[in-house]
Amino acid sequence: MELSGDAIQIVVALAAGIALSASCGFRVFVPPLVVSLASLAGVMQLNPDLAWMGTWPAALAFGTAALLEVGAYYIPALDNLLDTIAVPCATIAGTLLTAAMFGGDMSPALRWTLAIIAGGGTALTVSTTTAAARGASTMTTAGVANPVLSTGELVASAALSVVSILLPLVGLALAVALVVALLRWRKRRRAAAA
Repeated sequence: MELSGDAIQIVVALAAGIALSASCGFRVFVPPLVVSLASLAGVMQLNPDLAWMGTWPAALAFGTAALLEVGAYYIPALDNLLDTIAVPCATIAGTLLTAAMFGGDMSPALRWTLAIIAGGGTALTVSTTTAAARGASTMTTAGVANPVLSTGELVASAALSVVSILLPLVGLALAVALVVALLRWRKRRRAAAA
């Protein structure tokens, strides 16, 4: 069975959206910054309703927010507090980025349904798991290992964001592998605690 051009575009857009959403679970503002810069460079086209994300004011705002977010995660105690805000923000960012990947000809109801379920759900899963990992790191190492964890999250977010835009299906595969690994870690941790 052969997929039509429209179906292929939807699959690729959904793959990019899910991978970008996973990136948002690691760092909220890094993926929107990468998407904004990619749009400004002409590497990708955003949904017309969300084309504002590909403007210089948006890139500046995302860049400033990303710098503040990254820096805050290196401050002890503030990193754990930031996780309480990051979880809902990552869910919203993942939803928006997924919606931005779809072309303007898709019905808004379908676009937002896919964005909320696939994008928001993925970002929520990754974000809650990384928050739990930071909590575990804080409890077991008194926060000493948190900067290492923060650096890993930053690298994962940036790398996955770039791959998601350049190679959406590879980005999706990486995002699925990361989500599965994170969920297995969380399951093992819960089993050890019980």
